[in-house]
Amino acid sequence: MDIRQLKYFTTLVDEQTYTKAASALHISQPSLSAAIKKLEEEVGLILIDRSKRQLQITREGQILYQESRKLLHHYEHVSFEMDRLKQQGPLELSIGLIESSMFFIPNILTHFKQEYHEVRISLLETLSLTDVMKALNNFDIHLAITNQYIHQEDIETIPIYEENLVALIPPGHTLNQRDTLHIHDLEEENFIVCKEGFQTRQDILNAFSKSGVKPNIQFEIERFETGCSLVEDGLGITVVPENYVRYSKQTDCAIKKIDSASISRIVYLAYDKNRYQPPIVMRFIELVREFFV
Repeated sequence: MDIRQLKYFTTLVDEQTYTKAASALHISQPSLSAAIKKLEEEVGLILIDRSKRQLQITREGQILYQESRKLLHHYEHVSFEMDRLKQQGPLELSIGLIESSMFFIPNILTHFKQEYHEVRISLLETLSLTDVMKALNNFDIHLAITNQYIHQEDIETIPIYEENLVALIPPGHTLNQRDTLHIHDLEEENFIVCKEGFQTRQDILNAFSKSGVKPNIQFEIERFETGCSLVEDGLGITVVPENYVRYSKQTDCAIKKIDSASISRIVYLAYDKNRYQPPIVMRFIELVREFFV
């Protein structure tokens, strides 16, 4: 017994004659009659009362008809859903984010939701390289906005923009009088920096190293928000992405540009190129790339 046989049977019951049912099914009447007899043989029951002139189904046939209608309805729903999945993919999207990406992500999400009203979106913080790779490899996220370049063969890492890093100075600090700072100005200051494993830490320390400066690291953090709070409390100076302080909460700290061509970072979009990516994921990637064209 298969779906085709059940469809033939229910159509015959609905149309009430072999002629009309065969026409609706686009098959010959003998083929329909043979299919119904084969169905009866497979289930071991008489489904059609052939002693009657008009089509009449047996009690067993009535039960099979009722259950077949339920099954066919569910089958049609599943088939429709599979077709939709081929076109759109599952209506969910998981994105790994760094803190500073919030300056553009809401704009893209607004456009995305206009196209895909029913999609459910999960935004997860994936800050360190370990976080990003684990989330991508475990399929916890479809894609990541990250400042980590991922050296992994199956991960596509696309640069989307470059941003300057700026110094955050406590209120009342003497460096607040300067319009622009040099890395040497930060040499003796209590310094707040991301902990090991974060690319921003490496970008900052590389810039210090190129200038021959060794920072006086007093605090290691995971989130820029924590660093900003420490600076506000006068516990030191930190260097953060310009877009983070521009679009985050208001702060009493002074934001100073650093006169160094090497103190910046690149932000990437990363996804597993060998994993099937639903069309909605590829559309989101397209919107991100278009935003920075």
